[in-house]
Amino acid sequence: MSEHTSSAKQFEYKAEMKQLLDLIVHSLYTHPEIFLRELISNASDALGKARFRMLSSDEGIDKSGDLKITITVDKESGNFVIEDTGIGMSEEELIANLGTVAKSGTLGFMESLKAQQKEGQPLDANLIGQFGVGFYSVFMVTDEVTVETKSAEAGSQGWRWVSSGQGTYTIEPIEREARGTKISFTLKEEFKEFAEEYRVEQIIKKYSNFVEYPIMLGSRQINSMTALWQRPKSELKEEEVNEFYKFISNDYKEPLDYLHVSVEGVVSFKALLFIPSEAPMELLYQQGALEKRGPQLYVKKVLIQHECRDLLPEYLRFVSGVVDTEDLSLNVSRELVQSSPVMAKIRQILTSKLLGWFDTLAKEQPEKFRTFYKAFGTILKIGLNTDFTNRDKLIELLRFETTKTGEGEYVTLKQYVGRMAEGQEEIYYHSGNSRAQMLAHPNLEYFRKKDIEVLLLSDPVDVFVIPSLFEYEKKPLKSIEKAEIDASTIEPEAEKLGAEGTVGVISLFKEVLGERVADVVESKRLVSSPVTLVSAKDAMDSQMEKVMKMMQQDADMPGAKKVLEVNTAHPIIRNLAGKQAVGMSSDPIVRAAVMQLFDSAMLLEGDLESVSDYVSRMNELVEAATRA
Repeated sequence: MSEHTSSAKQFEYKAEMKQLLDLIVHSLYTHPEIFLRELISNASDALGKARFRMLSSDEGIDKSGDLKITITVDKESGNFVIEDTGIGMSEEELIANLGTVAKSGTLGFMESLKAQQKEGQPLDANLIGQFGVGFYSVFMVTDEVTVETKSAEAGSQGWRWVSSGQGTYTIEPIEREARGTKISFTLKEEFKEFAEEYRVEQIIKKYSNFVEYPIMLGSRQINSMTALWQRPKSELKEEEVNEFYKFISNDYKEPLDYLHVSVEGVVSFKALLFIPSEAPMELLYQQGALEKRGPQLYVKKVLIQHECRDLLPEYLRFVSGVVDTEDLSLNVSRELVQSSPVMAKIRQILTSKLLGWFDTLAKEQPEKFRTFYKAFGTILKIGLNTDFTNRDKLIELLRFETTKTGEGEYVTLKQYVGRMAEGQEEIYYHSGNSRAQMLAHPNLEYFRKKDIEVLLLSDPVDVFVIPSLFEYEKKPLKSIEKAEIDASTIEPEAEKLGAEGTVGVISLFKEVLGERVADVVESKRLVSSPVTLVSAKDAMDSQMEKVMKMMQQDADMPGAKKVLEVNTAHPIIRNLAGKQAVGMSSDPIVRAAVMQLFDSAMLLEGDLESVSDYVSRMNELVEAATRA
């Protein structure tokens, strides 16, 4: 390392940076080779920015020399040098890029790391690049790093940055002729393998083969620099496509599938798009993660935006890849990209192509589609309430478990309608937290007795999107809570109470429950259970209410009162009617029985407020029943 002069200024890392460096060095030690992937990735970004400035600006920029990355290693000393002829950095940019990390990025990285540890997954080295903290991975393999850099802006000063990653770094001015950045360090003894040329070449081929600038190892170019999306689909090999996906997406797994698009016409563009094999970590653990995603946008093979949100609607932003067009200018701004009619047309075509692709997968590769839908079905459903142009296509992609499918088996709405019972005019659905909970619910009894299939909706998004469909093939979609039921078509399991007995027992329930319920009525839907709760006619569905409550800040906000339905053919209800008829409505055991039935219904809904009261009352009833 070079001597520090008196002109070197010392800076201190922020607290979160120290925590971050400690995490990288000690939690990701099983993946030391990724330091090279990250340094090459940063060098490639710097070259991309330089090329962009050269092509879009006539003055104020150093345009001399080739755009390339050069790596030099010495296996005897363990010295490692990587240099690029990219955009370089000013003193301010050095401090911003190497001295601090956006707090949200650091926290996001650490939260995702903890989430993986909690789930018992192996620590994912790709998180390092995903959260923009890749440079610091170099501290896994060395004790001190020197960065020498000079901005490509005309008349720039050269700078040297030195740090051991322990809490401080220094910056000083230096004489440097060429624009770009040179990073040099000595490898720790246990990592001397990375000073072997064969090992460096191996890592470049594995992670960075598709970097679009020459990567020179000594005098040899190592990478292929192939723009795969520019080649005909027939020439693409699965292995290189998979490697390209890993390179651009920071994913260590192979993609589930890919789509090659080549369009000539009103707009011309080429695209190579991928479905990940599973939902990326940040989609599961970070709110608003979709807002930060999107394929890369190239103009004439020049990278313009790393994650172009305007290329696809939000509900398709889990799709990664590359889109390259010649119909935009190189110096197009972010604002112009958003408002460009060219972009609007590309977005429209891509959306249509992707939805068509998903439909083809569903028909020709159902198992692959099932994997896709399990990972991204929830996100896809967002489009039902936002993309009305493609709403019909999205509806055909929907899949549901039902009372007639096994767990993990799905039907389409078309399949459901095709096997509807004779005389059935509505599509019925039931919402809940899980399949088991929904199947145990008393509100399904009528439908089971009549052998009517019911869609089971356990995805929280369903309660927002499914009611908004209103109908499919002129068949209204109805929650089983709201369905009009013809009780005359089923035989009760026992004789129902007469009119007088029904009025009496309903008055007993109303008297005991009072303001706890909106109403008490005779049930048409119950077959074997004594009572159930349903939403009032004009109120929202129970599950919708729960989701809305979860989304509001006031979690203690009381829900709407429910209607209690009683099964007047059930022995318990008949016995209570008998007690009421002989003037025992004020008997503590009778009143406790009514409260216990109500709380049991609340328990099934997941709304029971006091478990201790419920258990205490149950003990009273058991004691009364066993009293000699």
